[in-house]
Amino acid sequence: MFRLRCVNPCLRRLLHVGAINRDQILEGLQVCSTEDQVFDVVSRNKAKLTVDHVGCAVRMLWDFQKDRPCFLRTIDLTNSHPQFVTLQVLAENKITQMDDLTLVDVLYAFLRLKVEPQNSVVQQIVSEAWLRIDRLPMSSLSKLAVCLFDQQLQTSPLMGRITSILDQKLTTIDDLRILSILMNTVTILVSPRLRDALISRANHLLNSPRPLAANTPRRLVQFMRNFKYMDRPLLEKCNRVFMHNISRMDADDISIILGLYQSLQFNNCDFRLAAKERLIELINISTGAFSFCKLFVALAPTASMKIRERLDNMAYLLADELNPQQVRAILEVLEEIQSRNLSLLNNSAELTRITRTLVLLHYQNSELFATLRKLLLSFLQKSFYPSEVVMLTRVLSMLPSPRLDKDVVSRLDEVVAQCNLHELTTVSFAISKWIQKEPFYRHNTHSKYIRLLQRLSHCGCERLQTADQLDLVMDELKFVSGEWFEEMLLEDAIVTVSRMIDQINWNNVSDLGFFLTRMNYFHQPLLDRIASVAVEHIDKIHFSATYATLLPFSVMNYEPPQADELYDACIKHFTPHMSSFEPHLLVLLAFSLAVAGRFPEELVRKIFSIDFLGKLDLQLECLPNNLNMRTRQRLMELNRALCLECPEFQVPWFHEHYCQQLKKKENVTISPLQQQIHKMLVEVLGGINFVQVAVVTPYYYTVDFECKLDKHLKPLCYSEPSSLQISSKGKVVWESGSPKNTREELPPGAQRIAVDFLDSRLFCKNSHHIKSEALIRKRHLEILGYRVVQIPHFEWNSLELSTADAWKDYLKQKILGQGCL
Repeated sequence: MFRLRCVNPCLRRLLHVGAINRDQILEGLQVCSTEDQVFDVVSRNKAKLTVDHVGCAVRMLWDFQKDRPCFLRTIDLTNSHPQFVTLQVLAENKITQMDDLTLVDVLYAFLRLKVEPQNSVVQQIVSEAWLRIDRLPMSSLSKLAVCLFDQQLQTSPLMGRITSILDQKLTTIDDLRILSILMNTVTILVSPRLRDALISRANHLLNSPRPLAANTPRRLVQFMRNFKYMDRPLLEKCNRVFMHNISRMDADDISIILGLYQSLQFNNCDFRLAAKERLIELINISTGAFSFCKLFVALAPTASMKIRERLDNMAYLLADELNPQQVRAILEVLEEIQSRNLSLLNNSAELTRITRTLVLLHYQNSELFATLRKLLLSFLQKSFYPSEVVMLTRVLSMLPSPRLDKDVVSRLDEVVAQCNLHELTTVSFAISKWIQKEPFYRHNTHSKYIRLLQRLSHCGCERLQTADQLDLVMDELKFVSGEWFEEMLLEDAIVTVSRMIDQINWNNVSDLGFFLTRMNYFHQPLLDRIASVAVEHIDKIHFSATYATLLPFSVMNYEPPQADELYDACIKHFTPHMSSFEPHLLVLLAFSLAVAGRFPEELVRKIFSIDFLGKLDLQLECLPNNLNMRTRQRLMELNRALCLECPEFQVPWFHEHYCQQLKKKENVTISPLQQQIHKMLVEVLGGINFVQVAVVTPYYYTVDFECKLDKHLKPLCYSEPSSLQISSKGKVVWESGSPKNTREELPPGAQRIAVDFLDSRLFCKNSHHIKSEALIRKRHLEILGYRVVQIPHFEWNSLELSTADAWKDYLKQKILGQGCL
C-alpha cells in the first residue's frame, strides 16, 4: 500500500510533463480546414512558430488549393494575405533549420502560391537546396526539378547537376511517377544516350502490375513529344494506361493526350473511340466556359454533324464568357473543321495568337488586320529566339499586306543562320507568299526577295555540309516539305545522308525510307543499305515500322538484291502482331505489299474479315479527313487488286457503289498535251470514231484513250459515238451525266488498246525510273484484256518528237507497230 502511494505522485508528475510537451500550435494547425483558420493560428502565435510550424502551415495552404478545381482556386487571395507575408519572412529566417524534405516542400508550395522567383525567400531556399543537392532523396529531387523548371532555369548549372544525379542513380529509381517528373523537367539537357536509358527504364517500370494514374504516362508521352522521338513500345504501354483510366478523365485530360498524340503523329483507334464516347458523356455537365472549351477542342474535330451543331450552338451561347485563350482555342478548331460560325470571331481579344486562324477562316476586317500587323511587328523586333522569329514571320506573310517590311528582313538576317531545316523551309514559304502579293511578280522579283532566298539556301547547304550525325539530320528532314526545299536543298540532303550511310541502323531505317518516299527520290545505294539493315536487324525494328521501311521499295518500284529476304522478313515480323496494328495502317501496309505483287494470305484474311472491317469503319469516323479518304481509297484499290490478281482468295468486290459515287464527283480534265495526243490519235487511226477518251473500265480504272484493232492490226470503228465530249478547257463531260464502264464485245482476233499518258508524277523525281503506280495499273489493265501502250512525258516532249509527223510515227510504232521515229 505504501509503495502504491509513492508511485501515484510520480505518475501524476509524468502525465503533467507529457501534457506540457504536447505541441498545441502544431495540433491547432493540423485541425484547420480553411486558409483563414491557418492564418489565424499564425497571427496568434508569431513569436512561438518553429520551423515545423512554418513548414506545416505553408504545406497546408497549398494542399487546400490543389484539392480544388482550377477555376475554384483562390491563390491570389492567399498570396495577398498579410499573414502569408509573415510566413515568408519566418521561412527565410529558418531555412538552415529545415530538414531536406521540408526545404523542398516549402519551396514548391511557395511557387505554386505565386511567390515571385525574385523573392528573397525563394532565392535563399534554392541556394540552400544547391548545397544539399547530393543528399536529397529522389522524391525531393524531382520536386526541386519542377521548381527550377517553373522558374525557367532549365539550363542552369543546378539543373545540370540534377541531370547528372539522374544519370548516375537511374537504375535505383523504382517509382515511375518520380522518374516521369524528372524526365520531363530535364529534357533540354538530356543526351541521346541518356534519352534511350530513360526510355528503357520507363519501359521496365511500366511492366509493373501496380495501377497508375493517367498523369504519369502522360508525362512520359510529353517527354517523347518534347524530344520529337517516338518509342512505340513505351507509347503503347502508356496508351493502355490511358484506356484503363478513360472513365475518370475529364475533357482537359483527353484534350492534352490527343494533342500529344497528334504531335507524335500517333493514331490509336481504341483510344480515339473511347475518348469520343467519354466526351459525349461529358457534354451535359460541361456548362461552364472552362470545361466547355476543353470539351469543344477535343470533341469537335471527330464529332458527327449533329453533335457538331450542338457544340456550335453552345459555343455561341457561351461566347461572352470565354477568355482570349479559350476563344483562340475554339477558333483554331473551327478552322480545322472548316466551320463558318463567324459570330464567334467578334469576341476575340488575343489578336496576335489568332491571326492565322482569322486569315484561314476568311474573316474580313481591315482595321483589325492593320492592328495585328503592328503588334506582330513589335513582337518580332523584341524576339531573339529563331523559332519565334520564324513563326511571327510566317503569320505576317499571311496578312493582306503587299510589302515585306524592312524590320522583318533585318530580323531574319540576324537569326537565319541559327535556323534548322524546317524553319528555313517555313521562311521560304513566307517569302513566296510576299512575292505573290507583289504587283507584276511574274515579271520581276524584287532583289530583296532574291537575296533572302539565296541566304536561306546558303544557310541550308552549310547546315547540311557540316552535319555529322544522321539521327539529327533525319530529325530535321522529318518535317520539311515544299518546292523551295525540293529545288534548293534536296540534292544536298541526299548527298549528306549518303555521306553518313554507315550510320543507317535499325533505329532510323523507317524514317529514312519514309523521307525518300515522301520526296519521291530514287537512290539505289541508300535503298540497298535500308534493305540490308532491315533484313539483318528485323527483330529490333518495331512491327509497325515495317510499313515505312517497305514503302520506298513498293512505291518506287525497286527490288534490292535481297528483295525476297526483305519482304519475307518483314511479313514474318509483323504477322503475329496484326491485331495490334491500327486498322488504317494495316490497310496501307497491305496495299503497299499488293503494289509489290505480294499478298500474304493471313493479312488478306484479317483485313477482309467482318470484325476488322467493322473496327475500321469506327476508326474512320475519328481520322482526319485526308487520312480517312486515303484509307478508303487504298482499301478499294486493295480490294480491286485481290479480285484481279488473287481470285483464289474469293474476296468479293464490294466497292461498286463507292466507285460510282467517286466517278460522279470526279472532274476529269485532260491536259494540253493529252489533247494533242488525242488529235494525233484521231489522225493516225482514221477518225474521231476510232478513239474514245477517258474510258471507264471494269473495276473503275479510267483509261486516257481507248482504241480497237482487228486481227490484221487495222483500227476498228466504235458502233456508237463516244459518251463524252472534251470542252475547250480540256474538261471531260459525259453526255449521260456520269461515266459508264460498259464496253462492246471484240470480234475474234481483235485487241483492245489502252493508251495512257504518263506524266512526271508517275516517275521518280531525279530520274526516268517509273513508279509502281503505273506498273500495277498496267498489270491490271492487261488482266482486263487490254494491250497497254504507255507514253512517258519525256519521250513525247523529247527533241526527237518535235513535229506532227514525228508524233504520228511514234504513235504508229507504239500502237500499230508501224512507222519509225
